[in-house]
Amino acid sequence: MKNKIFSEQFIIHKYLRKLNFNKSESYNFRNDGAFIKVPKNNKIIVTNDTIIENVDFFKNDHPKSIANKIVTCNLSDISSMGALPYAYTLSLCFSKNLTNDWLDLFTKNLFFFQKKFNFFLIGGDLSKSDKIIISSNFFGFVNERKILNRSGAKTQDDIWVTGNLGESAIGLKIKQNKIKLKNNEQNYYVNKYLFPNHFCYGNKIINYASSAIDISDGFYGDLNKLIFESNKGAIIESKNLPFSAKTKKLIKDKKVNINYLLSAGDDYELIFTSNPNHSSKIKSIFKNINVKISKVGTVIEKKGVYIDNNKVNFINKSFDHFS
Repeated sequence: MKNKIFSEQFIIHKYLRKLNFNKSESYNFRNDGAFIKVPKNNKIIVTNDTIIENVDFFKNDHPKSIANKIVTCNLSDISSMGALPYAYTLSLCFSKNLTNDWLDLFTKNLFFFQKKFNFFLIGGDLSKSDKIIISSNFFGFVNERKILNRSGAKTQDDIWVTGNLGESAIGLKIKQNKIKLKNNEQNYYVNKYLFPNHFCYGNKIINYASSAIDISDGFYGDLNKLIFESNKGAIIESKNLPFSAKTKKLIKDKKVNINYLLSAGDDYELIFTSNPNHSSKIKSIFKNINVKISKVGTVIEKKGVYIDNNKVNFINKSFDHFS
């Protein structure tokens, strides 16, 4: 499809209006703002993420991948607080190279995620830029008495991790031509980088978790944030860290460094703590939702994070936009 002269109204009418699902709160994008209906005894959880070309994704990444990332990083935050998504805003900064095909693919994938996780576009903004910059506010609902947060971990609580760690990080290394694997392995890890999945069942553990955080900036760094908020420490058993069989082999063959995998971001899994008395119930929940869960350690009184009794040095151990 040939490119055409774009205007804000053209982009809104052609590509974005379908994303509001005709919800009254959006006013069908005819007003300067919108409103949110808040169910009784609920609170609104609000989060924001921004992704930038050549920082959070590569210039030539597929538009479906870029849509996937702006949704996933936000939904991961919503889930980590035990909430379910409700609506979102979208601020889009595009260059003059914008095409109909790009917008079509990008918005189709947004539509897919909206249908899958039941949320809608409530408003946003459009602007011109030398590079693609996408910022989004997501809103979710959670019972006001059951909000998960980073503080609340108690000494002797179990530390749990959902899913597997490090696969997106390996995909990034492949994209950067820093690791060379067999084609089928390369495709597997690159897809994990381009199309990450988030842990979407935070609402299932709100009655059992004492604290929680999503893994967006690396296991080391996010675990450190979690225990810092509770003024505690953590001891982790390395043998229990969740890596896939493929990744374990890469670690064994010294193709990747385990500390790199534990420091890199974009896993979008969940670290949470819980009283050991809830262990059986947690295992049952995760069996029912068919999601991998690993008990990796214990909250301790002594400050810091310890892997097999060795304290971890956190300098440059997790992603930071300003380092």
